[in-house]
Amino acid sequence: MRVHICAVGRLRSGPERDLLDDYLTRFDRTGRALGLGPAAMAEVEDRKGGGMGAEAELLDRAIPKGALTVALDERGKLLSSPDFADLLGRWRDEGRGDAAFVIGGADGIEPGLRDKADFKLSFGKMVWPHMLARVMLAEQLYRAASILAGAPYHRQ
Repeated sequence: MRVHICAVGRLRSGPERDLLDDYLTRFDRTGRALGLGPAAMAEVEDRKGGGMGAEAELLDRAIPKGALTVALDERGKLLSSPDFADLLGRWRDEGRGDAAFVIGGADGIEPGLRDKADFKLSFGKMVWPHMLARVMLAEQLYRAASILAGAPYHRQ
């Protein structure tokens, strides 16, 4: 199952970009034997200042056709890391070819796009910077692959 991170804004070089690239590389390496990955990053920018509606249109175009769509949103479901790993494994086992994780801009994901998502995932009740949310997602993808592989990265 290919993984797509579709996010508003461009992550410039720096510590967040380094962490994102590191975790996505780890995920690709660990997930390959498990039928997970590769992971791809699609960054969109609304240069005309159209707000959430314009961002939603750009994000919607970045999501591969037929992909299972996961909206990252503080109103979504809270999962433990093992539960997230089980969910990824279940989607893979159901034959889902693509899973797209959608991260909105500073104001979040436009409600219409959020409501169309197959699943809504929360990293907690706190609001996280959308640039940091990418890193957190990438780490959890790697952690999920490690859990599914039986590797010692995740300890309870």
